[in-house]
Amino acid sequence: MEKGLMKGNEALAEAMVLAGCRFFSGYPITPQNEILEYLSWRMKEVGGAFVQSESELAAINMVLGAASAGARAMTSSSGPGFSLLQEGISYLIAGDIPAVIVDVARFGSGIGEISQGQCDYKLVTRGNGHGDSHLIVLAPASVQESVDLMMEAFPLAEKYRHPVIILSDAAIGQMVEPVSFPPMEEVDIDRDDWTVKGCRGEEESKKITNVFYYMEDYNSFLREKYQRMTEKEQRFENISVEDAQLVLVAYGISARVCKEAVRKARSQGIRLGLIRPISIYPYPKKAFEALSQDCKALMTVEMSITGQMAEDVKLAVDCNYPVYTYGTGIKVPKSADVVKYAVEILDGRMDKEVF
Repeated sequence: MEKGLMKGNEALAEAMVLAGCRFFSGYPITPQNEILEYLSWRMKEVGGAFVQSESELAAINMVLGAASAGARAMTSSSGPGFSLLQEGISYLIAGDIPAVIVDVARFGSGIGEISQGQCDYKLVTRGNGHGDSHLIVLAPASVQESVDLMMEAFPLAEKYRHPVIILSDAAIGQMVEPVSFPPMEEVDIDRDDWTVKGCRGEEESKKITNVFYYMEDYNSFLREKYQRMTEKEQRFENISVEDAQLVLVAYGISARVCKEAVRKARSQGIRLGLIRPISIYPYPKKAFEALSQDCKALMTVEMSITGQMAEDVKLAVDCNYPVYTYGTGIKVPKSADVVKYAVEILDGRMDKEVF
C-alpha cells in the first residue's frame, strides 16, 4: 500500500479510481471542488472518462447512463447541488442500478454557507428522491476512512444493485492527513448480464426501466432489500461505552472532537462514552446494545442547529433514555464544551431533553 499526506477530497477521488471507477461526471461547488480538479487529469491516466457537466441534473443522469452500461460510475456535490441530484437518485433506485454519490456536506439552508456543517443528515437518511427510498450512507471521520469506505462503496452498491452515498463534510474534505492506499482494482465493464449492451443479429436487446413495471410484487422486493441492508450493513465504533454514565453519539468531524472529549472526561473521573455511527443508514442500532445499566442519558453532538440525528438515537434505544443534543451549528464543537455540557446533564442541570 502506498502512503503519503493528502487532502481529504483528493484522497477520496484517488480511492474512487483505485476502486475501479472509470466514469465521473460532476459540477463544481465548494467545498468539494478538489474532487473534480483531481479527476480531471487522473481519469485520463487510467483510461476513464471525466465530464464537467453543465449542471448537477446532467451529472446524475450521465451517471445513470454509464452505470446502466456496466461502468463503475460516480458523482459528487454539496449543499444545493446535492439537492439537485435527488430526482436522478430516484431513477437509480427505481432501475435497480448501482452507483456511488459523494456529498461533502456544508452548512445551512438554501445556498447556505461554504463552511463545514452536518445539515444533510435527514436528507441523506430520509430523502434521496421521491418514493419509498433509502440508500446505504457511510460517514467517514478521517481522510483514511474516506479512502477505506470508498473502497467498500462500489462493492456494496453492486451487492444490492442500489446507489450508495458517502457523506463527508467540509472539514474532512479540506484537511490533510497521512493516508495509505490499496492496490488498483480493474473491473470488467461486461461482467454483469443485466447491463445494457449492443446487440447483433437476433440477440434480444437489453433495456433498463423502472422495475416496478415488470415485477409482480415490487413492494416486497424493495422492503426485503432494505431489511437485508439493515441486518447486514450496520457499521459503528464504540468507545468506553460499557461503563459510561453518559454516552455521546456523533459522526464525521464531530466524532473526532467527541473522542477527545471522552479522553478528557475520563482523566477527570467522568464516565463518558461514545457511539460513532459509521453507517447512518442503516442506523447502527446494534451499537446501543452495549449501554450499561449505569447509563443515565445520551447526547448527540452535531454541527446542525436542531440535532437531526437525535430522533434516530431515540428510536435506537426505544425511548428508554433521555436524549439531549449539543448542536453547534456552523462551528466545530470544542471538546471542553462537550464535557461541560455532559457534566451539566449528569448533575441534573438540564431539565429538558432536546431532540
